[in-house]
Amino acid sequence: MASSRSRRQSPGWGRPLRLMLRLVLMGVGLGVITGSLLKLAGPAVQQGDLVLPAWLPLSENDQKGENKQAKNSAITEPNRTESLGRFETRNELKPLSERWKALAAEQPDLRVSAFMLVLDDGRYAELQPDTALPAASSIKTPILLATLEELDAGRLSWNEPLRLTKTVVGGGAGWMASKPIGTRFPTHEVATEMIRVSDNTATNLLIERLGGKERLNARFNALGLSATQVNDWLPDLKGTNSTSARDLARSIALVDTGEALSIRSRDLFREVMGTSITNTLLPRGLLRGLGGRQGEPDDSLMVKGYRVLNKTGDIGIAYADAGLIELPDGSRAVAAFLVKGPFNDPRSTELIRKLAAAMAPVLKPKPAVARSTSDAASIGP
Repeated sequence: MASSRSRRQSPGWGRPLRLMLRLVLMGVGLGVITGSLLKLAGPAVQQGDLVLPAWLPLSENDQKGENKQAKNSAITEPNRTESLGRFETRNELKPLSERWKALAAEQPDLRVSAFMLVLDDGRYAELQPDTALPAASSIKTPILLATLEELDAGRLSWNEPLRLTKTVVGGGAGWMASKPIGTRFPTHEVATEMIRVSDNTATNLLIERLGGKERLNARFNALGLSATQVNDWLPDLKGTNSTSARDLARSIALVDTGEALSIRSRDLFREVMGTSITNTLLPRGLLRGLGGRQGEPDDSLMVKGYRVLNKTGDIGIAYADAGLIELPDGSRAVAAFLVKGPFNDPRSTELIRKLAAAMAPVLKPKPAVARSTSDAASIGP
């Protein structure tokens, strides 16, 4: 009896071994289950549909897939500025440059500056692009750019009231000069009227608010507008304010490519430029070159898939027009033209239209490839 009790109480290896075996089997089972789940979850993790805890690493194959995906993303994702285009000349359209030269040669007593650049691919044409000529009201475009820079810097509010003084009252275009001295206008109205109806008093209000002529000219120089200078209040009938075709095109391109201004101010720039009423030079010339019927240029161009956001200039002895051209395929170009000649000579404005018409063929997009219904369906989710 005593020997039987001692055998039951004596220690042995059987029970610990069985416990250890159970733990090993449980560990193996959990490992198999966890591995299977991770394998199934791998694609979802790579696609971003599932996020694993930081302490739970991916398998070696999944890590390779994730690294490969990140590498491909880094290669294919374009730079923000490059995706919007740049103000960079790459390939000259020599036939167009020569055509412009021939058109100008037909009127040897007229001085011409012309420039065009397709922002998306760098194709360009030019004719004396850096020649400084009287800017007339075309200088209002770089003034709008400088105004919105102040807005971005927090030194100006879009609804800040600007007070009318005797100093800034300008004749010619616009209605603000007719208001009593001391009248206050919100900045957004001043900037819009400067472009919409080319209000000279509105322009002078902004020149004064931006710190005067010298400070504004320093701002233009910093923007790379070396030929652009304000030397007199508007309307500047003597033509002392100057700019060039390249400068005018650059002042527009810097905004549209994202090299200047915030997204908010870029939108304001485009909205204000879109209010310009006069469309008889660049838009009409472009429409002529596209073979459109001579009617309302903006509407006729819209039907063809084009849009021109432009600002003209006219002081009798000089005419100008510069604008952003949106093309039917979504790409964009900038173009600018200035002509100086005898007072109110119709050849000056007609030459701008001819120059604009001549560039129309190079701004025609390539025909898009028609996709079948099955191709379109395969693009969807």
